[in-house]
Amino acid sequence: MAGEDKEYVLKRAKELDVKFIRLWFTDILGSLKSFAITVEELEKALDEGMGFDGSSIEGFARIDESDMLAIPDPSTFVLLPWRPRERHSVARMFCDIMRPEGVPFEGDPRYVLKRNLQQAAELGYHFYVGPELEYFYFQSHEGPPVPLDQGGYFDLTPLDVASDLRRETVLALEEMGIGVEYSHHEVAVSQHEIDLRYTDALTMADNAMTYRLVVKQVALNNNVYATFMPKPLMGHNGSGMHVHQSLFSGGRNTFHDSQATHNLSDTARHYIAGLLKHARAITAITSQWVNSYKRLVPGYEAPVYLSWAMKNRSDLIRVPEYKPGKEEATRIEYRAADPACNPYLVFAVMLAAGLDGIRNKLEPPSPVEENVFEMGEEERKRRGIGSLPGSLEEAIQEMAQSALVRQALGDHVFDSFIKNKKIEWDNYRTQVTDYELKRYLPIL
Repeated sequence: MAGEDKEYVLKRAKELDVKFIRLWFTDILGSLKSFAITVEELEKALDEGMGFDGSSIEGFARIDESDMLAIPDPSTFVLLPWRPRERHSVARMFCDIMRPEGVPFEGDPRYVLKRNLQQAAELGYHFYVGPELEYFYFQSHEGPPVPLDQGGYFDLTPLDVASDLRRETVLALEEMGIGVEYSHHEVAVSQHEIDLRYTDALTMADNAMTYRLVVKQVALNNNVYATFMPKPLMGHNGSGMHVHQSLFSGGRNTFHDSQATHNLSDTARHYIAGLLKHARAITAITSQWVNSYKRLVPGYEAPVYLSWAMKNRSDLIRVPEYKPGKEEATRIEYRAADPACNPYLVFAVMLAAGLDGIRNKLEPPSPVEENVFEMGEEERKRRGIGSLPGSLEEAIQEMAQSALVRQALGDHVFDSFIKNKKIEWDNYRTQVTDYELKRYLPIL
């Protein structure tokens, strides 16, 4: 680690009267893990890392290879604004996970993303993303979910009782150095969205993990519950994580071409084609839970079919318009992911799919500006419009056959993820649900 980075962190910790530092990292499912050290251990942590037992972390090590090192990333040092500040304040740093011999641990999602970013860099690209993470506020996590409001999209009415919660969340994020562009009520009752400012993919993955914790922490401080569950309410829109993305080279947005149709460069078209080609294979990563597939159904604005368009919001991939003079804002929006994903892995597989399209100069089909949901099955078949997997089981089967996803994730994460998801599917399919009891018990 650079000496100036270490000295900066040590100096800031002293200036801010930091007593505890929480070391954060992520398991393969995107759950945030943490342990705390005191400021007296900080210099050692920065120099050598802190050892921990990885055998109980999902997708990490087996019992016979459980020792791991958490190496703090000094660029991620910030105070936690919800902890006491008068004295003995608390800071956090994201960590890279290493093996004791000092090599990166292949099961660390942060390392998986770094490895894919390096492959993009070798082609001359820097990957930028801007996710839109939707979520719900409920009165409690116990029993049937009870919404806080009956507001709708962009509502600014007394119905939107969560405005103060969003405001407090935005202020906390900005205090932690995370830029916010928008915050508003979403379509469903008690559904909300805070959009993070576009930045490089590694920083954004860290920011997305922080964002989810801050949303939940602010809700808890106000005696309500926030959830990123993809589909908590039947008959209402689920929560998505639309991911805006582009590739830059030497400060230039390579997705923009002022001479091309729609000002969309060949690089952007190849990238779109790669995403469409591998969309089914990456869906188990972008939509990783049984509940995710209750969201990916026609009629609730979530994408189902493999199509792209310039304006149409029923497509899997949309190309948003940009203001004249803002060519650097040219980007594509992938709409299938949901906010309960692992952002490190999602950004990694999206990038890998797009780069495959660029390397092989794949061409996307014609854009579909009509509403795909209103097309008949024969019309979609005639136009070659496929669909995303309809269940976690189908998504697992698609992923298991994908050489690209295996290469993007590495064998360790790939195999551990599929093993975990097969267990989840088996647990789900053996359940006897309330629906089945109400539907069948009286008549069978």
